[in-house]
Amino acid sequence: MNDTPFPPFPAPGERLAPSHESPDTIALLTRRRSATAITMAAPGPSPEQRNHLLGIAARVPDHGKLAPWRFIVFEGAARAEFGDILANAFTDTTPDATAEQISFEAERLTRAPLVIAVVSCVTERHKVPEWEQILSAGAVCQNLLIAASAMGFGAQWLTEWYAFDHQVKAALALKSGERIAGFVYIGSVTDQPVERARPGARIDHWSPAMSRIGG
Repeated sequence: MNDTPFPPFPAPGERLAPSHESPDTIALLTRRRSATAITMAAPGPSPEQRNHLLGIAARVPDHGKLAPWRFIVFEGAARAEFGDILANAFTDTTPDATAEQISFEAERLTRAPLVIAVVSCVTERHKVPEWEQILSAGAVCQNLLIAASAMGFGAQWLTEWYAFDHQVKAALALKSGERIAGFVYIGSVTDQPVERARPGARIDHWSPAMSRIGG
């Protein structure tokens, strides 16, 4: 992993460059690929790396400066402890589950040394549209993926059933207007991911004729 000291975050009011030309960044984004959580292992990010990842994650567009997201960090024993909650919730909703299935659910978060839950915190009945607030939380997840890759780790953004389960939400103390945007798994990778088939970008170039379609 890269042990180079991280650049400091800018201070409020500091003037910043409007762009940062970087062929390395273009290469990273061109070839970025999620690593599956089952291929992750220790070591994970150090406390300093983790904190810098979270700082980068928060540097996203945020209309109204609402910071409509928060983080829940799972490290060490907390991953297995939360796994017990997942296993219990899974058993309640799947009464015919096998012991093997329950064990799999209990071990979900132990697949990676660091798991960060990104919680979308919508301020309801605010002038900033709810949709924009939700999109900001999605941008947080993407920033985590990119920053983790640039730091030398693999990362995967998952939701899966436990992001939507009522028992799990209660265990995370989610409030009104809060939802799980994703669980981001981060760690060292034991196997290189393989590029998948990707759909071509759907691109239209606007012209006045488009306004007359259907009208």
